[in-house]
Amino acid sequence: MEISSFLSDFENLPKNIQRQILDYVEFLMSKHKQEKKKNKKFRFDWENGLSELKKDISSVDLQHEVNELR
Repeated sequence: MEISSFLSDFENLPKNIQRQILDYVEFLMSKHKQEKKKNKKFRFDWENGLSELKKDISSVDLQHEVNELR
């Protein structure tokens, strides 16, 4: 449905139905804002990703290797 046809149909609806549509749009907008906020939280799902390397290499050794790659 095109926006122009929607707007013309919307204007022909009774006022109480228009209000319901506007309320629903506001609900969807607030829901979308909440979802965006949830996605911005910093996650630690990467934590301990290299834990199996602890016995073979230290964090200082890793830092030295990274500096060599630069």
